[in-house]
Amino acid sequence: MIIFDRLWKTMEKKGFSTYRLRESCGIDSKTIRRLKANENIESKTLNKLCEALDCNVEDIMEYIPEEPLK
Repeated sequence: MIIFDRLWKTMEKKGFSTYRLRESCGIDSKTIRRLKANENIESKTLNKLCEALDCNVEDIMEYIPEEPLK
């Protein structure tokens, strides 16, 4: 499972709010909601986030293995 907990920490370190992402990066509120819910997003959104925050993809997302089904 991909989670975006690192995104919120990186945004805080760099002084970014969700408002700033929407206004300066063209990321809409629906996408912000999807990020907060750890739902699927497009790779072009990841690109926009990395450009805006001047960071690498691992600074905004993390892979967590899911428990295997028994």
